[in-house]
Amino acid sequence: MKNWKFFMMSTMIGSALVLGACGNEETEGNGNDEATETLSGSVSGDGSSTVAPITEALVEEYSAVQPDVKVTAGVSGTGGGFEKFISGETDFSNASRPIKEEEVAKLEEAGIDFTELELAYDGLSIVVNSENDWAKDLTVEDLKKLWVEDGTTKKWSDINPEWPDEEVVFYSPGTDSGTYDYFNEIILEDEDIVKSTTLSEDDNVLVQGVKGDKNAIGFFGYAYYLANKDSMNIVTIDGVEPTNETIESGDYSPLSRPLFVYVKNASVKENESVYDFMKYSLENAGEMAEAVGYVSLPEEKYKEDLEALEGLK
Repeated sequence: MKNWKFFMMSTMIGSALVLGACGNEETEGNGNDEATETLSGSVSGDGSSTVAPITEALVEEYSAVQPDVKVTAGVSGTGGGFEKFISGETDFSNASRPIKEEEVAKLEEAGIDFTELELAYDGLSIVVNSENDWAKDLTVEDLKKLWVEDGTTKKWSDINPEWPDEEVVFYSPGTDSGTYDYFNEIILEDEDIVKSTTLSEDDNVLVQGVKGDKNAIGFFGYAYYLANKDSMNIVTIDGVEPTNETIESGDYSPLSRPLFVYVKNASVKENESVYDFMKYSLENAGEMAEAVGYVSLPEEKYKEDLEALEGLK
């Protein structure tokens, strides 16, 4: 999880200085100029590697506001994060897809009530090696033809006979990843992914894999593409490139998606530090999302989720 930090240094200096200078005051613009109560305690979370850059940035800035609150946020993937959430190990769980019905059922069985909050928009980005000067645009059907296991050796020439007669090398988030789940639902449609695919929960492994092979193709969150855009090529989908504008408008379809955090209701009610960190997160998620390479939600959505959070106290 290092690449985002280098990207952040060049994109969020202004916001970091503003937030870091807040000290013991509420974040500017939230309508409350009263001094923040000094807290101590701990908050634990886990989940999506896609959401992690936003959360890690929030944790870093929050430590300047509440230095005696220890916030930890693991990166086990969306599915792995939900497993810890269900077992009662965490107060919040980051997810790059909506929670599944079977996960809801397990939480109900465990007696854990939760609330879904949205943090930002993401555009799942299809990337190829920087030397790939042929696969500039693919359709959704092209993606399915490439990525679905059908017993054949996949070659670029299968998509376009003018493209190289070379075997495609595939890189994908691991099966515990919400990004994988989303790709599975939208592109694979629950069919098996190509058997030769290298799967990893660490997006940086995917980045390095694509960088290292001329015939590689992979996918991950928009922020990871932005952090590495000088060393790989983006693939437009049906002629549309993922940008802040196309992701927010939904024009980058069907690969635009919201990013979530799920919080345990009891933790919010019983642990003031959990409530305070989640409140801080919602108040600053838009700015942090933009700083690390994602797209902020409409302000009304953050206000709606803040009201939902307040209702849990």
